[in-house]
Amino acid sequence: MAAARWRAAAALYGQLRRIYEEAGRSTPEHPYLFETDVEICLIGGSHKSPIRGFWNGKSMIYILQKARHNEEGDPMEKSKTDHAIYASELSPKESSGPVALSVSRAKQLISLYTMAQNPNMTHLQIGELVVLPPLWIRCDGSDPEHTCWLGAEPLKAGNKITGINLYMVTCDSPTSNKTNFANLEELKMAHKMTHHTSNVMTKGFVQYELSRAAAVGDTIVRYERNIYVDITWNPIDKILQTPPLISAATLNIALESGDPRSPVYQLYKELQFLLALAEGLKTGVTEWPQPLQSDSAVKLVQEFLTDLKKKLDGCCISGNKNETEKIKCDTAAVDSSIKSVFSEREDLDFAEQLWCKMRSVSSYQELIDCFTLIIKSLEHGEIQPWIHQGSSSLLSKLIQQSYHGKMEVISLDGITPVQMLLEIGLDKVKKDYVNFFVGQELATLTYLDYFISTSVDLQEQVHRVQKLHHMLEIMVSCTVLLEFKHENLFPLTQICIKYYKENPLNEKHVFQLPIRPALVKKFYRNDQPEVWKVDISSGHGLQKVRTTWQVSTNPPAEHKLSNNTVYL
Repeated sequence: MAAARWRAAAALYGQLRRIYEEAGRSTPEHPYLFETDVEICLIGGSHKSPIRGFWNGKSMIYILQKARHNEEGDPMEKSKTDHAIYASELSPKESSGPVALSVSRAKQLISLYTMAQNPNMTHLQIGELVVLPPLWIRCDGSDPEHTCWLGAEPLKAGNKITGINLYMVTCDSPTSNKTNFANLEELKMAHKMTHHTSNVMTKGFVQYELSRAAAVGDTIVRYERNIYVDITWNPIDKILQTPPLISAATLNIALESGDPRSPVYQLYKELQFLLALAEGLKTGVTEWPQPLQSDSAVKLVQEFLTDLKKKLDGCCISGNKNETEKIKCDTAAVDSSIKSVFSEREDLDFAEQLWCKMRSVSSYQELIDCFTLIIKSLEHGEIQPWIHQGSSSLLSKLIQQSYHGKMEVISLDGITPVQMLLEIGLDKVKKDYVNFFVGQELATLTYLDYFISTSVDLQEQVHRVQKLHHMLEIMVSCTVLLEFKHENLFPLTQICIKYYKENPLNEKHVFQLPIRPALVKKFYRNDQPEVWKVDISSGHGLQKVRTTWQVSTNPPAEHKLSNNTVYL
C-alpha cells in the first residue's frame, strides 16, 4: 500500500515538474492529464487566477480539477501509455464550467504533493528536488464543511524546502441576512480550540469598488473602470466593522482607453489614426478612417491656406500664437466641468492645425492632393507659416527652407505622404500630452523625454505615445471620478511613468497608490463592500497558523458545488 502511494507521489511530481519546465519554454496550450481523472493547468502571467478572490500568493500556480472526457475513445487506454500526455481527449462542452473533484480525492492529491515536496522522502527516488509552484484543487463541497478549495504551498529558504502551508477554503450559501454571520468571538474561540492556543491576533481587510458611478455637477457619468480601494487595520472589533480612518489604504486602478464619454476621447481618436498610419508604413496598406465631417480634407486644407494667404496679403507674417487659429475639440458631450480637466491647446502651429484638418482624410489620393496644395503654396511664397521650434518632421524642414526661398523637391509617392502625416500628428499629440503633465506639474519635460524622444523609429514613437495616453486616462479618471488633487496625482504619475519606462503597454495592469481612507470615504461610506474579511492568527514563523473568515459579492469558486452553494 505504501509503495503504491510512493509511486503515485513520484508520478505526480514528475508530471508537475514537466509541466513547469515546459511553461518555462512556452505557454502551455493544453491542460494535462494525471491518472485518467485529474486535469492539471498551470496558471500564471496574464491569465486570471481563479483563486484571486481569497489568495494573493505567487503569480504561478497549479490548478487541479476533474477531467472531462470525450465520449469517443477510451481515456483509460490512452493513459496507460504515458501519464504525461496532454489532456487533448478532454472535451468540455462550451456551456460547462470547470468541474470539481470530490473532497476525498482532493485530499489524496494534496497528500501526494506534500509527500513529493518533502526533502526527507528520499525513498521516492525522484532525483534532484525542485521547488514547485503552489497547488490548488477544486473541491465539490461534498463534506460537511462544504470545502470548495484545498491548497498547498511549499515554504523555502533559498532553494531548500523548509515546510508546506496547507489551505482549506470552505463555503456557505449566499445570504443577505447578516444575522446568519458568525460572531467574532465565536471565530476566535474556534481558532483557539482547533490550534490549541490561548492568544490570537485579528486583522481586518475590506475592499470597496469606487467606479460604479460618479456625480460631476448635474451629470452622472458612468465609466467602465476597475477602481478599488483595499483597506487593512488591526485589531478589529466586530464582524463587518467599517474601517477606521487611521487604517492603511491602497488605491487599485486598471482601465482601458477608449471610453467615448472620456474627456480625452478626442485625443484617443487621434491616437488611433496615428496607429493606423504607423501600421500602414509597416504593411504598405493603410486603413483610412470614416470622414469626421461633411467637407473633404482637401476642401478644409484649401480654405485654411486661403485664409493664411489673405492674412499675409493684408499685413505681414505673424508669429503671435494668439492670432493662430484655435482648433475646437469635438469631445463627446459631457459636462463643461469635466472638459476643463483636459483643455485643447491654443498655441497650435501651422503643422498642428494641418493635422487637425487632415485627420478627416479618407484615401491615399486625398492625402497626396492635400500635400500637393501645401507644397505649392510654400514654393510660391503664398504663405509663410509659423511653426514650433524643435520639430524634425519633413514638413517642418520644408517650411523652414521656404523662409529662404529654396525648397528641396519632394516626391509624393510611396509611403512618403503617409510618413509626413504621421510625423506632424505625432508632433501634435506629443505636445498635447506634455502640455498636460508639465502644465499640471505632474512631471518635468526631462522625466518625459523617454516618451517623446525622436531618437527611435516612428513605430516605437507611436507605442510610447500610447503609454502616455494610458497614463493621461488614469489621471483624468482619478481627477473626474475621485476628485484627486495634485498631492495624489503626482505620486500616481511617478508610479505610472516608472512602470512604462520598463514595461510594454498593458492596459490590464493594476496600478497601486497608498492613500488615506479619508480621501475616498465619501465614495464608499454608503456602499456595501465587495470583500470583507478577518484574519485570526496565532503562533510565529513556521508555527504560525491562520483562520480567515470572508464575505464577498463574488463566489470563491466558479465550479458548481454538490449543494449548489457558491458564496462564502
